Amino acid sequence: MNSKKWDKVATAVLYAVALFIIVILFTLLAYILIQGLPHVTWHFLTSPAKAFTKGGGIGIQLFNSFYLLFLSMLISVPISIGAGIYLAEYAPKNWVTDLLRNAIEILSSLPSVVVGLFGFLVFVLQFGFGFSILSGALALTLFNLPLLTRNVEDSLEAVSFSQVEAGMGLGLSRWTTVLHIILPEALPGIITGMILGAGRVFGEAAALIYTAGQSAPALDFTNWNPFYIASPLNPMRPAETLAVHIWKINSEGIMPDATAVSAGSSAVLVLAVLLFNLAARVIGNRIYKKLTAE
Repeated sequence: MNSKKWDKVATAVLYAVALFIIVILFTLLAYILIQGLPHVTWHFLTSPAKAFTKGGGIGIQLFNSFYLLFLSMLISVPISIGAGIYLAEYAPKNWVTDLLRNAIEILSSLPSVVVGLFGFLVFVLQFGFGFSILSGALALTLFNLPLLTRNVEDSLEAVSFSQVEAGMGLGLSRWTTVLHIILPEALPGIITGMILGAGRVFGEAAALIYTAGQSAPALDFTNWNPFYIASPLNPMRPAETLAVHIWKINSEGIMPDATAVSAGSSAVLVLAVLLFNLAARVIGNRIYKKLTAE
């Protein structure tokens, strides 16, 4: 068999493998949506959960998920951008920075349950935050920060060095070059990575079981004072998220319509993650086209 025939065989095998993976993913996605979407209504999305009676919803859990995501990204985005800029533009090439990059790679692959146990020991017990949104947000920050930092560094390093040389040739300082030339050019990749990272932590459960807690107390949506105990913005209250809610109702077995609630919650969670991924591509492409047009 000549090289052209081997090339056709290899191409056919790769297409078959890709098609097989697509079919599996599409089947799994279709099964979750078909089973769950019939249970998703406005009442389901806005009403609180019920433990021993039917008809509960996921309103508080859904709010908790977005609030935790907002706080964790509020903490991790500035830190990851600063760390990525340092590693890409200022860090010297020596064994210390190589060790730091290896540590980031290792931390980005840690199981979320390990991050959750660390958060439980440090934030919940040692710092005394208890099972709270703040503990969960800090745990999610530790879980997501290595990946975001690596994404920022890769995006900055992908910028053409000729643009950096042009800025330096104009007499601009290193920081001015980074701020006005390198960072805007790398912005599409950075934003895409940030949105994908947000989708990653939105569906996280294991790290939050040990930090944010497994209870969703009633919230007073008429009082947004963060120091009020029943306020939705109170960072020191426990907060069961949507992913934790799915795990909890399937493990306890005390909810009469647990199957329906679990299916509906899974469909909402999958759709939210899909929207994060779609938004990452759309926003990244629009920013890239806008920058290239200018």
